Amino acid sequence: MSKLSHVDESGKASMVDVSEKPASERIAVAEAIIAISRESFDLVIAGEIKKGDVLATARIAGIMAAKKTSELIPLCHPLMLSHVGVEFTPLPERSAFRILASAKTTGQTGVEMEAMTAASVAALTVYDMVKAVDKSAVIETIRLLTKSGGKSGSYEAPEPATPVSKAAPRSKAQRSGRVVPRELMHETAGPRASSGAANGGAQRGEREALRAFMNARHLRASEWARSASVPVNVLYGYLSGKARDLPPGSTEKLAKAARASLDEMFGRKGSR
Repeated sequence: MSKLSHVDESGKASMVDVSEKPASERIAVAEAIIAISRESFDLVIAGEIKKGDVLATARIAGIMAAKKTSELIPLCHPLMLSHVGVEFTPLPERSAFRILASAKTTGQTGVEMEAMTAASVAALTVYDMVKAVDKSAVIETIRLLTKSGGKSGSYEAPEPATPVSKAAPRSKAQRSGRVVPRELMHETAGPRASSGAANGGAQRGEREALRAFMNARHLRASEWARSASVPVNVLYGYLSGKARDLPPGSTEKLAKAARASLDEMFGRKGSR
């Protein structure tokens, strides 16, 4: 077993001397998931929380927290961060938000704690913003997803064996472990099974085809909707099954933003 680096020969906590280490590019990505009530989730998406824009506030809080990590965690080194990013992925099927926080520097020690602090404080800020309507919100996960650089090299988190959720179980596709969205099932997860009319199968088929299209093109629902000037909740509503159809105008805007035809998006055959 490796010796703990923050403990000296006499067993006392100490700050690691990194002066002899060569500087290298260090990147870390951490994740936090906060599950909230359906009521508060809908209010956040609609921008109707009385305190203001929940995700924008939480993003700034996460970035500020990363820069103050050494003031919060006793044995962390003060770092010159070259970048901190905090992004949110709504998980409508679970009334939750996934927070991805990334930190980057070129230096002699890693930025894992900066990324994890950013994710943690962003999640706490979401709680603070919604607690007036949902004091039962739960921060389910805070963990390191990936890190690179330094003597120890790269790390990628394994799939969690027993995910925690107060809503629906999390699928294997709901964890990517990478800073870039190679796996997009968070934003394209299907609705719960329901008994529909005869054309329900066709509607579900087109919805599945749209999710496959998004995964193939590496399209994140939030970013795609914004680039098409379509309300994000419109696209989420369709992907989650809350809405039976996408409005025609929104569908055309999304196709134009993706530089694709409607037939490609919905897997329709027989048309060019």
